[in-house]
Amino acid sequence: MARDLVLGVDAGHTTTKAVLFDAAGRQVAQGSDTLPLNTPHPRWVERDMDDVWRTAFRAVEACLTAAGPGAGRAVAAVGLTGHGDGLYAVDARGRPVRAAIVAMDTRAGPVLEAWRSTSVWSRALVLSGTVPFAGSPAALLAWLERHEPEALERARWLLACKDWLRLRLTGAVATDPTDASASFTDMHRCGYSAELLDLYRLGVLADKLPPVLPCDAISGTVTGEAAAATGLTAGTPVVTGAHDVDAAAIGIGGTVPGELCLIAGTFSINQVVSERPIVDPRWQVRRFVRPGQWMTMSTSPASVANLEWFLRVTGASAEHPGGVLEAIGREVQAHLTGPSEVLFHPFVYGSPHPQPMSGTFLGMRGWHDRGHLLRALMEGVVLNHRWHVDALCSRLVITGPARLTGGAAHSPVWSQMFADALGRPIVVTDVAESAARGAALIAACGVGLLDGIEDPRAGTAVLRLHEPHADRVAVLEEAYQVHLEALTALGPICDHLAPPD
Repeated sequence: MARDLVLGVDAGHTTTKAVLFDAAGRQVAQGSDTLPLNTPHPRWVERDMDDVWRTAFRAVEACLTAAGPGAGRAVAAVGLTGHGDGLYAVDARGRPVRAAIVAMDTRAGPVLEAWRSTSVWSRALVLSGTVPFAGSPAALLAWLERHEPEALERARWLLACKDWLRLRLTGAVATDPTDASASFTDMHRCGYSAELLDLYRLGVLADKLPPVLPCDAISGTVTGEAAAATGLTAGTPVVTGAHDVDAAAIGIGGTVPGELCLIAGTFSINQVVSERPIVDPRWQVRRFVRPGQWMTMSTSPASVANLEWFLRVTGASAEHPGGVLEAIGREVQAHLTGPSEVLFHPFVYGSPHPQPMSGTFLGMRGWHDRGHLLRALMEGVVLNHRWHVDALCSRLVITGPARLTGGAAHSPVWSQMFADALGRPIVVTDVAESAARGAALIAACGVGLLDGIEDPRAGTAVLRLHEPHADRVAVLEEAYQVHLEALTALGPICDHLAPPD
């Protein structure tokens, strides 16, 4: 059997997807499995690491089963991607030393407050291209040093999500430039920085950081044990992979410098590939998959995860992007006439603002129903994306339409809101699983099936083009101004209501 297929594994915060593609990125089969997030204490957001692995191998097994007998033997390479930041710590035997901490965790907030009043903040920006946030490795490791030093003493390797999956698939330890640049790499020299580690007083952990390999390097092969669990063939190459932000951009063809890509998933991701680093505390500058390029991204944990939260707490099904999103779209469409009567701040899991903003509905009246609240939620998510995009546009040259992927891209109603709020066309491609596809294309490059991520054989097609509608642009402009005014007014109240540290 010819080995001409590539498998992309995308480990998100709650769902892991395994998608089989041909070398040109056409989808062949898919499998997935879900894993709930745990919040054992206020501000904490964690996952059991062994369950993360079980979720992944079940997704791979389901994908290969769907593809038919012998599919595992046709896989030429495996590409990995996963949520960035957070922390997956393992001991010398490759076993977890504690639960994984994901990027939505905010326990390290007090650490950030202490750093803001010192030179740590400005120096970190100059050296790394980013200032830390609560879920970044620097902040989490500093918190663990203070509160769980025994966990760090037992740790041999401090990994990202996808790197934990690689360890289980291959037994090999590695990371790539995109994930490595989360906290500790020099923005210009592309290697771990002793000065950065010392800045955070984490220099003692330097030898616990994994080796950094190119994204398309073969960093291991599938072990016999992993082959038995997944249905893959032992010895199948596994490439290093990339942060899911980068993989998603590759998956939808958004790799041209100066082109805006939006990922509306768990996080609000607003990103532009650039030829040189331009630093600003409102965004992060990290290494891109191609050497000599950077990914400039302004982010917050404040996108479609708000809808999942709303559906869960109201007792509705949170499964999407299938029939539920379609039904919600129809419900919201029926409530789109007139100005925005209800405001929602989409900060259930955190915000991009220094003050501890929370998720908030404002303006609710007795005659409002679920459709009004869902409209407010969708608009609130989009307006938060706009805040990020406005920040990027203030210093970067961004041209043309924006490409949209993630859960919101599956909803034509929500996609149109992005066009209206941003005042620019929105392109939705025919790619259903962008991050998994990006990981698979990187894998195809690693084993020579493609000549590079820009190989024209792996192009995408436009599924929908959303042009801004003038009347809705005006409505959302007014709503955005109210959104900003309410942020300023509610800051002290949210601070008062914030959970204890």
